[in-house]
Amino acid sequence: MRKALLFISLNFFFLSANAQLNDPGNDWSLIQKTLNLYLDGQATGDSIKVGQSFHNSWQLKYFADNKLNIVRKSDYIKGYKAPNPRSPNWSGRIISIDITNNVAAAKVEISTSKLLFIDYFNLMKINQDWFIVDKISTRIPHKMVEAVVAKTK
Repeated sequence: MRKALLFISLNFFFLSANAQLNDPGNDWSLIQKTLNLYLDGQATGDSIKVGQSFHNSWQLKYFADNKLNIVRKSDYIKGYKAPNPRSPNWSGRIISIDITNNVAAAKVEISTSKLLFIDYFNLMKINQDWFIVDKISTRIPHKMVEAVVAKTK
């Protein structure tokens, strides 16, 4: 009887531990943490933060001048200068996250004073951590509208 109770207790322990490792809510928060690390690094020009959010195999893909351009992680990180304060005209937000097992897709929006960037990320869970493995990106200029101002007398 003791062996049976011990066996049942151990099964509950391992099932509980496994459930925590595969908790979708935990994965959601870990993915948000990775994306926010990326956003914070982008906002301040911090190559360390951006680099930590990327897997070593990471690539950026974007379309310009009628061709597909691919940038490797090492080349992308070289473009950063020293970290600086966040610009008041900069904002970033996570639009969506979709998780299936150990892979996820996310959409992020970054707004600067002149441009609106839309980034789509593929993420993978590797050794219990989430990393951005690929990014495709597009950008559009903000529409500038002249406001009509009433003259005061």
